[in-house]
Amino acid sequence: MGLLTLIVLLPLAGFLLNGLLGPRLGRTFVSLVGCALPIAAFLATLRAWTHLGGGESALVETAYTWAVVGGSSFDVAFYFDRLSAVMTLIVTGVGSLIHVYSTGYMKDDPGYARYFAYLNLFLFFMLLLVLGRSLLVCFVGWEGVGLASYLLIGFWFEDPEKAQAGKKAFITNRVGDAGFLLGMFLLYHALGTLDFDAINAAFQGPVAPAVSASLVGLLLFVGATGKSAQIPLHVWLPDAMAGPTPVSALIHAATMVTAGVYLVARLNGLYLQAPEASQVIAVIGVATAFFAATVALVQTDIKKVLAYSTISQLGFMFVALGVGAYGVAVFHVYTHAFFKACLFLGAGSVIHALGGEQDVRRMGGLARRIPVTFATFAVATAAIAGLPPLAGFFSKDEILWFAYASERGGSTLLWAVASFTALLTAFYMFRLLWLTFLTPSRMTHETEHHVHESPPSMTVVLAVLAILSAVGGFVHVPHYLEPLMPLPATDPTLHHLETPLIVFAVLTGLAGLLGAWFVYRNGLGRAERLARRHAGVHRLLSGKYYVDELYDGVIGRPLHWVSDRVFLRIGDRRIIDGSLHGLVAIAQRAAGRLSRIESGSLQLYVLLAALGVAAALALVWRHG
Repeated sequence: MGLLTLIVLLPLAGFLLNGLLGPRLGRTFVSLVGCALPIAAFLATLRAWTHLGGGESALVETAYTWAVVGGSSFDVAFYFDRLSAVMTLIVTGVGSLIHVYSTGYMKDDPGYARYFAYLNLFLFFMLLLVLGRSLLVCFVGWEGVGLASYLLIGFWFEDPEKAQAGKKAFITNRVGDAGFLLGMFLLYHALGTLDFDAINAAFQGPVAPAVSASLVGLLLFVGATGKSAQIPLHVWLPDAMAGPTPVSALIHAATMVTAGVYLVARLNGLYLQAPEASQVIAVIGVATAFFAATVALVQTDIKKVLAYSTISQLGFMFVALGVGAYGVAVFHVYTHAFFKACLFLGAGSVIHALGGEQDVRRMGGLARRIPVTFATFAVATAAIAGLPPLAGFFSKDEILWFAYASERGGSTLLWAVASFTALLTAFYMFRLLWLTFLTPSRMTHETEHHVHESPPSMTVVLAVLAILSAVGGFVHVPHYLEPLMPLPATDPTLHHLETPLIVFAVLTGLAGLLGAWFVYRNGLGRAERLARRHAGVHRLLSGKYYVDELYDGVIGRPLHWVSDRVFLRIGDRRIIDGSLHGLVAIAQRAAGRLSRIESGSLQLYVLLAALGVAAALALVWRHG
């Protein structure tokens, strides 16, 4: 077994062991297996990284041949280059920390073994996605993380609302996956291969493939909008908060939602030849970032604020992809993994401390009661707000710069909307910090009595993630990835603005901090007065722009009507049931008529037999 195959199979082994043996062997066994195998996968990834050469070199490993069709061989093969290395280190590294955190957060849950089995399965499919050499292997992982997310979001399926959230995530992603499949079919029809390196080489070669790069790029981006929760397929991600909080951290920080960003970055050779598709990606990205940030301003559930924050940050990543700064987008994936995992796990620590309370209107005054959680949450909040020298500052600043100056689609308007969204990000995140930790307590007496700091299995993980959120930006990922995906050229007439734009970005983050302090420093009073004064806007934002209601009215109810009136009442009951019931009625009537013969009268039976014999003899005589 090769090293790359081992990396992929270690979490799968954890899934099998915990799924089959965990309930019988107890929590200690589940914890050891559930955490040790992802950590082993992380160490194996580090080992593979040390074997990786410079530049565009890659490790390639074929596990087995899946199928041979005609002259084409479909292999389960793994591909480890610099991009795969970054993604795999994020998945296994941050994923392992979330597994360790889960041992404290989920310790009293009766489904402990099932939870860790699902968590390991999630990691297996995500590793299959990022290490697969071809679109086909990637798609298996792509569908697998959809399955694993369904299982984990609906983990507490006894609650119908949580089960519904899992189904919503699963179905919404299937819509996007239809686009992925169509794009994959077009590529195979035109190129005869699904290998990533071959696809990129074909579109970068001297002879253009017999397929539109923009068409394929848009179809694959439809798949990315589903996995990475971009408009219009963003609606599943806020509801995904129904699962356990560590699941939210895993989905948002290290695995599923980054898959769309990875796909576009991996196929950068294709997208460089698809300027129309790239422009759509940038516009959808900035629109999603702004949309989600405005909704986050009024959310009162601590996890929902972070969910809309994730949607917004993914929008920033797609802005970078749309203007050709693929390495910068992956840089933000990398920094976002640290501070968003820290924020979600910090939210989990708050919920754990408050006995399940998630409404920030019933929090406050927690800074002294749970100081480790507060300190780590504050660092991650400053990081996502883009304050220097924390990790988020470096990656977000580069996104804003290329949104402004890239010659592959940068513009003043794109930069302006992204910068305003960055201001909103700082505001709603510091609003969350103030309402949760720094304002006077609004907790009930029962909740106040329950407050306690989380166990070391949780707080140590928070501390590690806070440190990574602080220093992670000093690892310049775009430079490391440049041999694979060079940064786009920038307008030389704008270079004198680079430093002023950095200063402006920092001031934007500070303005968001000061705005949140001004509105929320004394509690909710000033915010409630603003909400009453601008009631219409507040209702619009609280209703999340009524997108779910729109989908229900335009798609859900018409489909329900067609299903009920046409397929159920006419198709099923009248046509199918009606025809079957008609046949039954005919058979019953025929049986009723024939049953009259079965009278039990011996004389009648002899008479009928004699008539039959006479008829047979007459027939023979006539034709004799």
